[in-house]
Amino acid sequence: MDIEQVASLTRGQKLPLQRDVEAIAIPFGTVQTLAEDSEISVMQAKGSSVSVGFEGRLYLIEGRHLDALGLEPLPTPTLDESASEAEIEAFVWDQLRTCFDPEIPVNIVDLGLVYGCRIDRLISGERMVTVRMTLTAPGCGMGEVIAADARSKILGAPQISKVHTEIVFSPPWSRDMMSDEAKLELGMF
Repeated sequence: MDIEQVASLTRGQKLPLQRDVEAIAIPFGTVQTLAEDSEISVMQAKGSSVSVGFEGRLYLIEGRHLDALGLEPLPTPTLDESASEAEIEAFVWDQLRTCFDPEIPVNIVDLGLVYGCRIDRLISGERMVTVRMTLTAPGCGMGEVIAADARSKILGAPQISKVHTEIVFSPPWSRDMMSDEAKLELGMF
């Protein structure tokens, strides 16, 4: 199963859960268990996760738990150990483009939420990635969930040993920060 197959799920598609699964309640960011055999409705399938509706609430099911939907769990992304510095940087940006706000069908880079990304070599020789990002609204309860998703994906590269995500609110996010592709996807042109 890859990200393209996740995207083949359609909005409104009903699926029974194949097992109990930990899901993240949107917009609160709390983890709750949804019971086996519960019928969920696909709301959004983007990147490596699926937003689902259940009993009038919205939940996020992460890629490692896709077997609960009857799909293959997604493997952690990785990078060849002999990758160049440019390939490592490209990997980091590619992984950030697989992270989605669970309520918005645009990745966090095109949405304009990533203000910067820096890769530093530590004294120990390890690499640390620092991602400066924001949220569409300061009170968004999904901020840490999105940041954790980015961290786990970036850590798939064996050349990277630490990832720090810094959530900032200056400058405040606005629609002007979105890419043209994101505006087109959301019908903002």
